[in-house]
Amino acid sequence: MRELERDPKPSSEAGVTHAALAVVGPGRVGRSLARAALDAGLEVELAGRRDAVAACERSEVALLCVPDAAIEAACEAIAAAVPPVRLVGHVSGATPLSALAPARRRGAEVFCLHPLQTVPDGDTSLAGAPCAVSASTLDAERAASALANRLGMRPFELAEEQRTVYHAAACMASNFLVALEESAAELLGSTGIEDARELLAPLVLRTAANWAERGDEALTGPIARGDEETVVRHLDSIAESSPGLADLYRVLADRTRELARGPEVPA
Repeated sequence: MRELERDPKPSSEAGVTHAALAVVGPGRVGRSLARAALDAGLEVELAGRRDAVAACERSEVALLCVPDAAIEAACEAIAAAVPPVRLVGHVSGATPLSALAPARRRGAEVFCLHPLQTVPDGDTSLAGAPCAVSASTLDAERAASALANRLGMRPFELAEEQRTVYHAAACMASNFLVALEESAAELLGSTGIEDARELLAPLVLRTAANWAERGDEALTGPIARGDEETVVRHLDSIAESSPGLADLYRVLADRTRELARGPEVPA
């Protein structure tokens, strides 16, 4: 069997970092993780649907990087490679470990390794990205955390029962941010100004940096300073130029007021 490292003496503490790794799914996440493995000096096979079983038969660890709806079927397909595969994982933030039941029934331990990072293409660097780890056993969790560390990520434990809330938070932080900024660009574009995204980008990036450093203390603008007259004028202008965005503005304004007020102090 090919090894992930040239070191001929595998370490039990290092776990999966010394075992052949099969990454199943040549999409954005799969290619990015395979690249991270190669950069870490590991030997890895990136496989598609047709060669997945063959790749897993040459590996001890299989990492399924397929769409959520396809995880269970992919696991069923590669379960025939257990053993030599002894650890099977997926990279979904939302799908429970139960989707890997076919491999577990064959005797493999299972885990989830979810990079808390947006991955827009197959060349995305995951260096330094937080990585949520869940596993079927303590040994599998240690092995998955060791793999995350070796790939340059920062693992943290995620309780299986908290997976859905965790993933909702991740979507709000990433996907909803894109939706929000596209809405702002649309609103600015309605004025006839060109290159709205280019003009707004420095504001967005500086605001994100301020939030990372200060949290809700980074709030500025009319609501933070109690200028409700300006907020009313905003809503009137949005109703005229982009009425479909008025409700979004109202919801965000209400949440901004909550943050600006701060936590309630018990009487």
